[in-house]
Amino acid sequence: MRKIKLVIEYDGSGYHGWQYQKNAISVQEVLSKAIKKLTGEDIIPDGAGRTDAGVHAYGQVASFITSSSIPAEKFTPALNTYLPDNISIIASEEADENFHARFSAKGKHYRYIIINRPQKSAIWASKAWHVRETLDFEAMNKAAGFFIGHKCFRAFCASGHSAKTFDRTVFYSQWHRDGEFLVYDTKGDGFLYNMVRIMVGTMVDIGKGRYKPEIIEEAIRNQQRNSIGVTAPPSGLYLMEVFY
Repeated sequence: MRKIKLVIEYDGSGYHGWQYQKNAISVQEVLSKAIKKLTGEDIIPDGAGRTDAGVHAYGQVASFITSSSIPAEKFTPALNTYLPDNISIIASEEADENFHARFSAKGKHYRYIIINRPQKSAIWASKAWHVRETLDFEAMNKAAGFFIGHKCFRAFCASGHSAKTFDRTVFYSQWHRDGEFLVYDTKGDGFLYNMVRIMVGTMVDIGKGRYKPEIIEEAIRNQQRNSIGVTAPPSGLYLMEVFY
C-alpha cells in the first residue's frame, strides 16, 4: 500500500464545498469518483481543509492510500482525464505513510479578492465580492495588522464550529490594491470556521467607516462575535497553499 499526496486547484462555485455531502455535490466526491475510475478502488481522499460552498482553491491538498502501481507523478495527468474542467490536479507525489493532508499541515495561506467599483462584474461574479462603496484602503490595512500574532480568535469564529480551542497564530495579514481589485492575503498555523471571511467582512465594514480599525483589538479582547462586522461571501475566498 502507498500514500499519495495531491495538490488540487478548483473553482468552487459549482460545488457544496470540499467535504462529501449526502444531498449535494462536493469536490471530495468528484475526486473520489475519479480515483475509482482510475484505480478501481473505493477511496475517499482526506483534504487539508474543509472549504465551504463557493470557496475556491489553488493549492488544496489531499492524501489517500492506494494499492495501485501507477507511478505517483502519473496520477496528475491520469486523474485529470476523469475530472471536470473546474477541478484540476496540479501535482502528485508519493508521501510518507504517516502523512495526512489535514493533520500533518503546519499552516495555510488564504487569499480574498474584492472588486471595488460601482458596477457589478459579469466575469468576476462568482470569483470575487463586489463592493460598490468606496473603501478606505489605509484603514483596512491598519486593521489587518491587528490580526498578527498568537491570539484568541473566538470573536472571528462562526457558530456551528467544532473547535476545541480558539487560539491561533496569524503571521501574515495584509491588503494590496491592483486597479479596481483589493486583495487580502493571510497566513497562519490554522483558521477557525469562517474565520477569514469574518475577518474580511469586518475589515470591509471598517473600510466603509462603520468601525475604527481598533475594533479588531476590542473584539479579540472581548471575544464577542456580535461586536464586529458581517461575514464576507464565499465567492472571493481562495485556499492558496498548505504548509507542511
